[in-house]
Amino acid sequence: MIPNYSESDTRAKLINPALYGCGWKEDNIRREVNAGGIYEIGGKYKREQKFVDYVLRIRVGNEPEPVAVALIEAKRNTLPPGHGMEQAKQYAEAERLNVPFVFTCNGYKFVEYDHTTGITSPARPMTQFPSPVELRRRYETFMGFSLEDEAARPMLTPYTGGDSVRRYYQDAAIRATLEKIAAGGNRALLSLATGAGKTRIVVHLLKRIADAGQLRRVLFVCDRTELRDQALNAFQNVFGNDAQAVSSSNAQKNARILVATYQTLDIDTTDDDANFFLTHYPENYFSHIVIDEAHRSAWGQWSIVLTHNPAAIQIGLTATPRQLKVKEGAPGLENDLAITADNLKYFGEPVYEYDMSQGIKDGYLAACDIQKNTVNLDDTGISIEDVIARNPVDPITGQRVGPERIREIYEKTSYEDRILLPDRQLAMAENLFDYLLKTGGPEQKTIIYCVRDSHADQIAALMNNLYAQYCRKIDKPRKEHYAFKCTAQSSGNDMLPDFKASSTSYFVATTVDLLTTGVDVPRVSNIVFFRYVQSPIAFYQMVGRGARIYAPDNKLMFHVYDYTNATALFGEEFITDAPGQSEEDGGNEYDVSDGGETYKERPEWVFTDTIEVVGFDVVITDAGRYIITQVDGKATPVTVEEYKQRVAAELVNEAPDLPAFRRRWVEPDERKTLMQRLPANGQSALLIRELESMTDYDLYDVLAELGYGLAPRTLQERADAFNYKQATWLNAMPPTAAATVQALVGQFARGGTAELENSHIWQTQEVRQAGGVRALRALGQPAEVLRDTKVRVFAA
Repeated sequence: MIPNYSESDTRAKLINPALYGCGWKEDNIRREVNAGGIYEIGGKYKREQKFVDYVLRIRVGNEPEPVAVALIEAKRNTLPPGHGMEQAKQYAEAERLNVPFVFTCNGYKFVEYDHTTGITSPARPMTQFPSPVELRRRYETFMGFSLEDEAARPMLTPYTGGDSVRRYYQDAAIRATLEKIAAGGNRALLSLATGAGKTRIVVHLLKRIADAGQLRRVLFVCDRTELRDQALNAFQNVFGNDAQAVSSSNAQKNARILVATYQTLDIDTTDDDANFFLTHYPENYFSHIVIDEAHRSAWGQWSIVLTHNPAAIQIGLTATPRQLKVKEGAPGLENDLAITADNLKYFGEPVYEYDMSQGIKDGYLAACDIQKNTVNLDDTGISIEDVIARNPVDPITGQRVGPERIREIYEKTSYEDRILLPDRQLAMAENLFDYLLKTGGPEQKTIIYCVRDSHADQIAALMNNLYAQYCRKIDKPRKEHYAFKCTAQSSGNDMLPDFKASSTSYFVATTVDLLTTGVDVPRVSNIVFFRYVQSPIAFYQMVGRGARIYAPDNKLMFHVYDYTNATALFGEEFITDAPGQSEEDGGNEYDVSDGGETYKERPEWVFTDTIEVVGFDVVITDAGRYIITQVDGKATPVTVEEYKQRVAAELVNEAPDLPAFRRRWVEPDERKTLMQRLPANGQSALLIRELESMTDYDLYDVLAELGYGLAPRTLQERADAFNYKQATWLNAMPPTAAATVQALVGQFARGGTAELENSHIWQTQEVRQAGGVRALRALGQPAEVLRDTKVRVFAA
């Protein structure tokens, strides 16, 4: 009869010996990790790392760094050997381990999926499992190079600081880039979500190349001083003083890593002549070029950096790889613009991709929920008669505006651009402020995207007024610098350090474009759209400002408040028109490209044809709440109900009924595995608890209601139910033991399952005063009594 092993026993007793017998040694096998599931202790969210069963790696001679080539997904010995193959294939591809061979096995047999051929094998005995020599041969044949080639040497060079300095997908991105270089390519595009650590990836990529003796000099080009300083800090952490920032007075020709902005190099706009760059750096001066945020500044002269260094390894970094749409016959656009703006045409398909939904699923990026709202004026529109009837005025002079001028403006306007609507602005600000009050209070780091500079001014003033009124109403001291404008015209960079670091001021930033890319503000909890957005590139960059996890604030999710249906751009392709060719912009001299978003960022003096209209009744309607999840490999908003259905389906798939769920819940290891099988590695359960306003409930009750229709009980209700339903059990104990058990259940009432499993529970005052460990020894082993108590708590 076949023994019934757990997955861990199957690995230890069956799979490991079989692998050793086929030539695999312990240093060929790595248990790769991702951020894993989320759990809660004392109101604080913690992580449990999630392990992939096995990543098989090839070691070349005495080289210190082995190369990952395969994944094994281990299953219990009682399951078919091919069970979970789709999951394993997904992990190797969609979850981006970047390995060509995928195996599932139950300890007796295995099934292989060969990504190089697309063929899934029949089940075979473990004695036929491929050896390291065979997998290396197949890997090298597929890649087109030998791991002993000089070009492959960086792949065999270890990470400075060891494997712990990178996440699994960062390692996969680095390997993918090194593989392309080893195969003879000199261009690579990396597409990773905002917050995934693109700069960290390129720093360690270049360090491994340098340690292999193949790096001469690097130019890292970015768009703004803020981004330059962030990158310089990352490079100096690894390269020390070999990394330096280029300035207009110092070309840093003695440095090995040069970090520069487009502006410093005189390659920022079409009017720039690249004089600084051409004067200081001769042709092929750099062995490696890195273009940060490669989708940005597409209409400048920065293609000269690439064309002037044709022999260099050229790497593009972006969260949103741009494709350029050029009208047929457009003169002079096919060359430089194809290089700078059409990322995919120039660099080729990304060698590695890791999008927002994958980051959320892995637990490396904050979960995202969306509150959609509609504004009645936007839905129904405002007729020209509506405007004329309300006697609009010039916002600068206050004088009335005549019908002819109104008609001229009306025909080419968007709200808050040429027609200013103070009633609409106030209603939207009040609605947003109410949401902040309901979700933790007004003092949350928030970015509001506005139409233009003066609109940002007005919204900042309204948010400050609402905050002052709120503080006065509840008799609370008002904190200074609550809301502020952060735009290019307002020297917004000066306030960014306070917005990023201060926990007592600078809470709400109103902006147009300054906070769209590259700037790291991990504290941001809310992204707000008061502006219409047409470009998926600009949209993803804006949303990305909230995606970073920030442990000090216990931030594992962020909110998007959408008043303009901007979130409809989730899942859209990153395709943009060439400059001056958009049917919308008509080639206006003030049009600028912000990550592909063409909008009218005119200086304020250009807005002479602007009117202000008051007297409208503005109604804002709740249009539903949505959750970002992965659908067909893309970040997609789904309704809360659909999201709950997805979580429930996964839950029931893992535990088919309530007794099975309860059995797994009370065992910490089983519960951890169960939670990791749920969407977003368990964050989904926490998210549903918040959405359903169930913070007073243990996750057991949240999930039991969701999957099995159990009437949920609050923590206190479940503790009370235990005391009366288990009265017979308690009365049979010595009084001090019963009091100790009740004290333990009291800890559950305070913090749920995690509190019962907290190693410090025996030191809590209530438990010690009741009798503590000594009292429970009258009933047996205290740990067993605690487990029995937990079982009875959930049976109540």
